[in-house]
Amino acid sequence: QLWRESAALNSWGVHITEDLTWTTNVMSLNKKGQQRLHFLRRLKRASLSPPILTTFCRGTIESVLTSCITVWYGNCSAADRKTLQRTVNTAAKIIGAPLPSILDIFLARCSSKASSIVKDPTHPSHNLFQLLPS
Repeated sequence: QLWRESAALNSWGVHITEDLTWTTNVMSLNKKGQQRLHFLRRLKRASLSPPILTTFCRGTIESVLTSCITVWYGNCSAADRKTLQRTVNTAAKIIGAPLPSILDIFLARCSSKASSIVKDPTHPSHNLFQLLPS
């Protein structure tokens, strides 16, 4: 019965559904991101510079949209990915400067996680990685 609807895990609230889809989680993250776009628009109206708006966006919107991204992004649907990217695109239009795509952030975080596992011989997954000769 615990997993019947969805369960919230960790402080960010990762939603895991009975059918193991990530739509509930993505919709929750996107809703939070959309709410924060309001504040980005208000800051834009206050004539803040694009670098300050970008910093605000990366700290408040991107951090929400990409919470635990290494866990769920690889298995979410194309429609869910498009939903999140649409929010990022909206933020970029408000700022007037490009922002990294959700896919780019996912790939960078996965690469970073793999690198940290390779460097830590005490990590339980350390033996699952082998460095290539190059």
